[in-house]
Amino acid sequence: MAGAVTTHLSDKASIRPKHTTEAPIIRWVLIAAALLFLGLIVVLPLASVFVEAFKKGAGVYAASITDPDAVSALKLTLLAAAISVPLNTLFGIAAAWAISKFYFRGKNLLITLIDLPFAVSPVIAGLIFILLFGAQGWFGPWLDDHNIQIVFALPGIVLATTFVTFPFVARELLPLMQAQGIQEEEAAASLGAKGWQIFWRVTLPNIKWGLLYGIILCNARAMGEFGAVSVVSGHIRGETNTLPLHVEILYNEYQFSASFAVASLLVLLAVFTLVVKSFVEWKTAQREPDGERSGEHAH
Repeated sequence: MAGAVTTHLSDKASIRPKHTTEAPIIRWVLIAAALLFLGLIVVLPLASVFVEAFKKGAGVYAASITDPDAVSALKLTLLAAAISVPLNTLFGIAAAWAISKFYFRGKNLLITLIDLPFAVSPVIAGLIFILLFGAQGWFGPWLDDHNIQIVFALPGIVLATTFVTFPFVARELLPLMQAQGIQEEEAAASLGAKGWQIFWRVTLPNIKWGLLYGIILCNARAMGEFGAVSVVSGHIRGETNTLPLHVEILYNEYQFSASFAVASLLVLLAVFTLVVKSFVEWKTAQREPDGERSGEHAH
């Protein structure tokens, strides 16, 4: 009897309801529509950047990206990202840890403040730093008396970049850590593990991919930020121009090939970031023990 019931249930499970299946033509239409949209929105614009960059030949392209102002803009872009991304990574980990693992007053306010840069225009963010640290700003006279320059210099660019990018790591980690709960950390603490040991051995392995994705998003936005940096930089060639600002200047001067050549550097930086992500994922998968992989397949 039990065997007959089991056979009957398996036969019912093998029957797929008609409303959950689609004709092959529908699937191909959906796939074609997705590929067409992706091609028009992503592939075609990126390809056009390189077409325009090489329109006047490889010599013009090489001269454009090796121009001293372009090299200076590239160095400043990388430097601003190298400073702001680690700061935002530390803040994001600390904020996500505090919000997801502890109960305290003002938690909702902290979450709102983390989301604030998403709601505030980058141009407004730049104006805020001008209001605070500009020559006529609140702290301007004090900074001038102590020969400290914030706006129209590297510190202002780093502050603006950090402000517009600091939600990315925190917002990537927060839902992940909230979903995981605190049971594993409590178990580790009951076994005598300390705070840093709990984070390094329990929490970090569970959030490593979310952390990596957050860092990648933060880095991409930091290198491509325009609005806030444009306000606080002063557009000083060879000193405070980042790559996006240098592209704008070249385009406004009708140096189209040069502007697209410099823009291609931003595209290549983005591609390099994705390659690094894929490499890290591959290396991590290679280092996983065979038993862990077989357990994952079993699940």
